[in-house]
Amino acid sequence: MTRASHSNTSTGWREWVGLPDLGIEWLKAKIDTGARTSSLHAFDVTEFERDGEEWVRFAVHPWQDSTADAVVHETRVHDRRAVRSSSGHTEHRIVVTMRVRLVGREVDAEVTLTNRDEMGFRMLIGREALRQGFLVDPARSFLGGRAPREMRNRNRGR
Repeated sequence: MTRASHSNTSTGWREWVGLPDLGIEWLKAKIDTGARTSSLHAFDVTEFERDGEEWVRFAVHPWQDSTADAVVHETRVHDRRAVRSSSGHTEHRIVVTMRVRLVGREVDAEVTLTNRDEMGFRMLIGREALRQGFLVDPARSFLGGRAPREMRNRNRGR
């Protein structure tokens, strides 16, 4: 993981982020200083071996409340962790690494894969990613801009 060597970048409590490794330009995320590791909504998670290493294939629905534009991605498994939710429930999750574009900056992040269908955001950005030079302003939102309206609205109800 790389660390920022420049001044801090302000972020709001929620932001539109990009996941360049997955080809996802816009995904709404909650900035969560209470979470250590970032978390991504993933489904159809399948583990497999490639060249003697553990890999995982998973799919992502980038739009909340929509199954449109699903993206399938394969990557090496970075780690496995027991993660305790805010409700106290512990879940064993696969951890992968990926680039995250937040407020115009790209950082490397450890991201756990889990089902977030019942959650308000497809992704949480946790402290480990935020330590790379971000300050959170809990009174602000979308400091990095918003997905274009046609992108936000075109998939509603599908």
